[in-house]
Amino acid sequence: MMDRRTFIGSVAGGLLAAPLLGAAQQSGKVPVVGILNYSVGPRSRSVDGTRQGLLELGYVEGQTIVFDVRFAGGKPESYPGFAADLVRRKVDVLLAIGLPALRAARDATSAIPIVAFDLESDPVQAGFASSFAHPGGNITGCFLDQPGLPGKWLELIGEAVPGTHRIAVLRDPTTGPWQLAAIKAAAEKLRIELQVLEVRSPGELDQALGAVLTGGSRALVQLSSPLFDSPGAKRIADFAATHRVPAISMLRSFAEAGGLMSYGPNLPEYQKRLPVYIDRILKGANPADLPIEQPTKFDFVINLKTAKAFGLTMPQSLRVQAELID
Repeated sequence: MMDRRTFIGSVAGGLLAAPLLGAAQQSGKVPVVGILNYSVGPRSRSVDGTRQGLLELGYVEGQTIVFDVRFAGGKPESYPGFAADLVRRKVDVLLAIGLPALRAARDATSAIPIVAFDLESDPVQAGFASSFAHPGGNITGCFLDQPGLPGKWLELIGEAVPGTHRIAVLRDPTTGPWQLAAIKAAAEKLRIELQVLEVRSPGELDQALGAVLTGGSRALVQLSSPLFDSPGAKRIADFAATHRVPAISMLRSFAEAGGLMSYGPNLPEYQKRLPVYIDRILKGANPADLPIEQPTKFDFVINLKTAKAFGLTMPQSLRVQAELID
């Protein structure tokens, strides 16, 4: 039996034969893609990439496809109302970016296909899918679910800053228990003590960062959450630079903003899968049969300017693996 964690579906590979025309196309209706996004708008990397990808697949905005984008403005409590409104509008596909958006979309409909982009949860344990190969419901898409990733962050920090035995962890508890469980298991093996700091909203971020300084941690790991994406990544990177705290994030934007390191999936490459899912569904594919995809390309970035400012000499073993920026 194939291990669900190692299965990587190939939506574009033609594994499943879809009808030539989807329901929206058969009725002559211009298909509507509803999008739930965390940022304040009007621009978002995920939204812009999805729109551009569908245009490259031959869709013409306003003629053969319409986008209805709802930006939560950093307030995930907005999602249920947005999702209910999109369901009432009878959109043809819902794109849910991030776990809170996905929960709201799932709660709003079991009939409209949902394409997920979720870097925080295990889709099977969270109840979004029966398996990676055959999701079985109305939800499919892109899920990170890499339980080894938090351990990798701890290892990289330990190699960059030898002798680090206490590390602060920024965590958004609304993203579920999976990342925290994974990093706790890795920390136990590495004999590292964790200072877990929970952040549920942008307003709580400064207090949590202040606790890093008073809690005796020598480094910082930022778990994945839409809350910690831009502009959160910049705020955290600025804090780490100001107080000389070696830190690592999944987000490349964190290292580019002045954080010491980042290690995670190549998001622009991974997000290219979203318009492929939407296109397949609009052409009649059933999301229950479209395999969930996991990222295959990961980026490791070291900010040498930050390392120099901290007085750190990055070991050659890390430098040869990383993209070096300054």
